[in-house]
Amino acid sequence: MDSEKMEMQKDSNEKRKKSGLGRGILFGIVGTLIAGSLLIGGVCNATGIQIRLTRANRGQGILDAKAQAKLNELLAYINAYYYDETEEEALREGLYTGLVDSLGDVYSQYYNAEDYAQSQVGVTGQYYGIGAGLSQDADTMMVSITKVYDGTPSQKAGLMVDDIVLSVDGTEASSMEVTELVKLIRGEEGTTVHLEIYRASTEQQLSFDVERANVTLPSIASEMLDDNIGYLRIEAFEKETAAQFETAFADLEAAGMQSLIIDLRYNGGGLIDSAIKILDDILPEGLIVYTEDKAGNRMEYKSRGETYIDYPIAVLVNENTASASEIFAGAIKDYNYGTIIGVTTYGKGIVQTLFPLSDGDAVKLTTAKYFTPNGNYIHGVGIEPDIELEYEYLNSDSEEYEMQYDNQIQKAIEVLRNRE
Repeated sequence: MDSEKMEMQKDSNEKRKKSGLGRGILFGIVGTLIAGSLLIGGVCNATGIQIRLTRANRGQGILDAKAQAKLNELLAYINAYYYDETEEEALREGLYTGLVDSLGDVYSQYYNAEDYAQSQVGVTGQYYGIGAGLSQDADTMMVSITKVYDGTPSQKAGLMVDDIVLSVDGTEASSMEVTELVKLIRGEEGTTVHLEIYRASTEQQLSFDVERANVTLPSIASEMLDDNIGYLRIEAFEKETAAQFETAFADLEAAGMQSLIIDLRYNGGGLIDSAIKILDDILPEGLIVYTEDKAGNRMEYKSRGETYIDYPIAVLVNENTASASEIFAGAIKDYNYGTIIGVTTYGKGIVQTLFPLSDGDAVKLTTAKYFTPNGNYIHGVGIEPDIELEYEYLNSDSEEYEMQYDNQIQKAIEVLRNRE
């Protein structure tokens, strides 16, 4: 996993062929399960929430006298007969988790304070760590560095791509899942983490003491292709993604861009505001998306039309293009503002809102449905591409991913050339 974005990789060579630019396609799989399902709404004010909760609890009677008595009876049996020691805090968290789980909604979730803090990395792209991407071999559990981000502590310390992580502060790296190893690498700003590294290129075992810092990971990757075709990959819709998009877009335009590929493959979603800001840069004036809650209240998000793109666009999607990225693709399709290429998207048409609790914990709840500009509700359905094309890597002999062998990117290039 991306150590600081959790990017799993079972077979490094094969996945590189599928990854493209940035953190790679496999991060998107994790994004679908984590980042994409984390938040497509916002964080609500806790004080206002408390008022509504107090009113809502009147008459519900979930914790009435009968329920309290049964709970006490269960605890009595646990205390008397459970074979091992128990922790009261863990039991309480089990109650909270069970309450939310009973909704039967995979996207609603209770977070303790630690999990809440971890979840925000997927939304903000910010954390206190070293700025290196990690992957783990599923068979050997070996952990290696797949990315060293510019200007981060890992780069300053001299860590390199393909370095093998042997241990973190004395804990053997292969002894745990990389998600747990990431927690050891992250920590308070200004503190250090000790890494033992094996560098195959020099056959050396090296030691590094890396100082943790406040790191913001890029969620945008871009480059200029032949024929003045810009390529822009959006990894996830995070807090800084819109600003990163505008910077990358301006650089491409300055280089003479005349058409654009936007790659949303394996983009699991994220913040709706981020997707809307980017669409506001792209689309003419009009409705981008609207939501409806259980009371029928409708909220509309619109493009102001102050800026828009007036040259050909192709958008790449796949079965793990989800949530906010489906809002993006749906708006492009409904406006007939670009060609959607790939396979039908994931189909997540519901909105989550994150509510911080008074004690530092949080709960994420599904709060509304969303609809594309033409009123399409895509939950469980997805968005069909204009050009159906399964992904195929066209050079099985290549050890590293090269864009020229990505059949979906090559189809997008063909489409844009024909429309110029």
